[in-house]
Amino acid sequence: MVSRFQIFSASRLDVPGVWQMPQGGIEGEENARIAAFRELKEETGVTSADILAEVPYWLTYDFPLEAKAKLNKLWGTDWKGQAQKWFLFRFTGDEDEISLTGDGSEKPEFGEWMWMTPEQVIERAVDFKKSVYEEVLKFFKPHLGPDSED
Repeated sequence: MVSRFQIFSASRLDVPGVWQMPQGGIEGEENARIAAFRELKEETGVTSADILAEVPYWLTYDFPLEAKAKLNKLWGTDWKGQAQKWFLFRFTGDEDEISLTGDGSEKPEFGEWMWMTPEQVIERAVDFKKSVYEEVLKFFKPHLGPDSED
């Protein structure tokens, strides 16, 4: 069992050297909590988790120009950025449950994973997500323990 002071982070396959926490989209009228559990399972294979906290508002960021161009080419639409709803999960399973092929329903997004401190998560995040990660982790700080102290 992992210490409650560590955060799951994984390196993206499509952007070498970029690490992030799992994230994903809401499908149609899907409830945000249900979407969070679904995305966690799709990206990491994890089903043994409980929600500890939720940021009560949406956080946004803009994509830099090079990311916008790549996304627009891939998906043929005018991507500007993202609005995200964040949840803090407690992993209650064993590490052998974690699979970067996820549940097999989606193409894998990550090449490797590790448990990190909040500071490491922010340090390894892509620049345009850092301010969102800082705000998310500041909000979740009461749940993260002494390793998250400034």
